[in-house]
Amino acid sequence: MRILFLVFLFPIAVYSSAQLPLRLPSILSDHAVLQQNAKVRVWGWGPGSVRVAIVCSWNKSDTVFASIGADCDWETTINTPAAGGTHSIGFTCGTQKITIEDIVLGEVWLCSGQSNMEFNLKGGVTDAGDALSNCKNNEIRFFKVGQSYDKFPQTNCTGKWEVCDENTMPAFSAVGYFFGHRLNDQLKVPVGLIGSYWGGTCIQSWMPAEAFDKNPELRKMKENIEPWDWAPKGANIIYNAMIFPFSPYRIAGSIWYQGEANVASEYCEYSKLFTGMIDGWRTAFHNDFPVYFVQIAPCNYYEGIKSAYLREQQEFGLRTPGTGMISVADLVADVANIHPVKKRAVGERLSDLALKEQYDRSDLQPYSPHFDQLTIKGDKAIVSVISVGNLSCTGTKITNFQLSGADQQFYPALAILKKDGSIQVTSPNVKNPVAVRYCFTNDATPNLFDSNNLPLLPFRTDNW
Repeated sequence: MRILFLVFLFPIAVYSSAQLPLRLPSILSDHAVLQQNAKVRVWGWGPGSVRVAIVCSWNKSDTVFASIGADCDWETTINTPAAGGTHSIGFTCGTQKITIEDIVLGEVWLCSGQSNMEFNLKGGVTDAGDALSNCKNNEIRFFKVGQSYDKFPQTNCTGKWEVCDENTMPAFSAVGYFFGHRLNDQLKVPVGLIGSYWGGTCIQSWMPAEAFDKNPELRKMKENIEPWDWAPKGANIIYNAMIFPFSPYRIAGSIWYQGEANVASEYCEYSKLFTGMIDGWRTAFHNDFPVYFVQIAPCNYYEGIKSAYLREQQEFGLRTPGTGMISVADLVADVANIHPVKKRAVGERLSDLALKEQYDRSDLQPYSPHFDQLTIKGDKAIVSVISVGNLSCTGTKITNFQLSGADQQFYPALAILKKDGSIQVTSPNVKNPVAVRYCFTNDATPNLFDSNNLPLLPFRTDNW
């Protein structure tokens, strides 16, 4: 009988000692920022058929349970209160327990794109001021996603939450930091910034496979991607490794700075890709969060006027609900440099958009002036714009206007600001004007600004 009893106990002992470990994704870790006042998903992995008990320090009397299935993963939701104080969450599974500490509740934003989003203080930000010496702030925290790529969607990524100080801030996105710093300053709540970016990457690599599968036009753009040796460029492969792994995480919104890597080939189709990416991300996150993005800067790097077309395509992206765009064309000191070194202004312009649209700051007017309509009067083209106050010119004369007749040949034009706020455009080479362009070249920089000192967006009135 004793031998039979030991034989019976042996499998149980083996099972107990070999029980799968309870694990959490890297983004659910010490110092994390969770979205305040929200249903927040938490998830992980553990032994099948066992339950995970979750206790949040802000509501210790309420235990949330999640069952672990045969595939050994689990997911559930917890309710977060308003920002205030620091917290912990305990996860218990049988005899195993994981506690994540020093959690704060606030606003969580994803910062993504290519090198201009990746650009940090170490790269030489010229408008940073004394930011580094005054950056220590327990209410600003970073999660920098480790660069990786994969053919298939991954369930975890590398990275850890870090508190903002003189050691962590210089390595994080400068645009992301100044965006988050201004939100924290204005909202008086913690801000969590998830940095997922990679220089030189095209938008297709940041898009989920589903975005291509349901759109035949996008499928063609997926199939004709030439390889590069300095960055992964294949469709989906960065999304799979650097966005999808934390897609259950609740975020308030995203800022996006990318487009340069698509100028060469997709300069007239970028808006379709961008819309597909936004829809794909929102589907994956189960969250129609806002996306605020940067129109790429003037640069003489490209052929023809391809970047002008891509900037136009980016503006078309505003047709997607819940999006906003800023211009940085006036922040360029060197049009031969694809990386404008003024990044504080970029982050703060993005934050003003978020404060206005997401956080109801009605006193802000973050929108650049833009073209409204064209009227032809004899040899004069009259352009009206939508702006805050009348436009003003920062130079001795207005530059970068072009005028064309029906022959589609554009000539440099003389532009004059009228008392009613319109712009009169003429050229001795065009007796019967048909179309006007403004800053519609690769490297043109604006010198017309509204009363908020925001530049008039580039535009064209033709569709040639």
